Amino acid sequence: MRRREFIATSTSALAAFPSTVGAQRAGPRPTIGFIGVSESVWASWTAGFVSRLSALGWVEGRTITIEWRWTNGRTELYPQFAAELVARKVDVIVTSGAAVPALKQATSTIPIVFAVSNDPVAAGLVASLARPGGNVTGLALIAPELGGKRLELLREAVPRIKRLGIIFDAAFAQAVLEKKEIQTIAPKFGIEVSPHEIRQGADIEPAIAALKGKADALYVVINELLNAHRPAITRLAVEAGLPSVYGTRDWALSGGMISYGPNFPNLFARSAEMTDKILRGANPADIPVEQPTRFELVINLKTATALGIEVPPMLLARADEVIE
Repeated sequence: MRRREFIATSTSALAAFPSTVGAQRAGPRPTIGFIGVSESVWASWTAGFVSRLSALGWVEGRTITIEWRWTNGRTELYPQFAAELVARKVDVIVTSGAAVPALKQATSTIPIVFAVSNDPVAAGLVASLARPGGNVTGLALIAPELGGKRLELLREAVPRIKRLGIIFDAAFAQAVLEKKEIQTIAPKFGIEVSPHEIRQGADIEPAIAALKGKADALYVVINELLNAHRPAITRLAVEAGLPSVYGTRDWALSGGMISYGPNFPNLFARSAEMTDKILRGANPADIPVEQPTRFELVINLKTATALGIEVPPMLLARADEVIE
């Protein structure tokens, strides 16, 4: 039951572009390099990217070539993939913010578009949101209040929470900041927080197992590493009897109880529009970084029922989507 659609900060006049590009560019078709976490985990996101590219005239295998690279959660592969795509002389590289530092080390000339980044200015990816400068632009999630909102929604669904488990990637600065935000807010509601560091995929199962019987709910700080293990995390949370909250709809679709955050397929569709601009001659330094202004609440009622949670009707009524 979808009631609202994601609305990007900026609107686009790209619909005025011709639907084909063959007459606009002679010679070999351009190539997009794409670095992601997992082909299966990112499937809905890349579908949004490819679909929007196609609508703009860039059809994979016909008018555009896409060089796909997947880390499967191994972020140490970023430098290798960056070097490969630079050697391939791709026309533009699309990825997430986590891969941009390695890409910036590999090239200062090939345009880079990040489909999502927590805070690209603080991370040094761009000079500013309005004028990013250099060869990088994209979409940012600068919304420090989101962690508190997710905790609020989880408490509304499960008022009995007194002990909250958190799993987060300790090597990812933005994840650490979000974890600290929850640690600051939770005690105000009489909630004790038990954080568990994740540094590799093998840490996930024991971390969640350690929370079984010792926590009333689970807060997952999502990032590249944890996204690569999304199906396992949502399954383990249910097996441990932990109602859980996450940052994107995909987690609720995978069995997580609640998600609250931007619509990632739409973010990736917007990154396709930025890529289109660049392929038509725009300079990434002059393309402002965009931010989402709408966030969607998704509730997996099937998971809640399996956990014995009766979600309040008022919360269900506010949801953008309820999975039954």
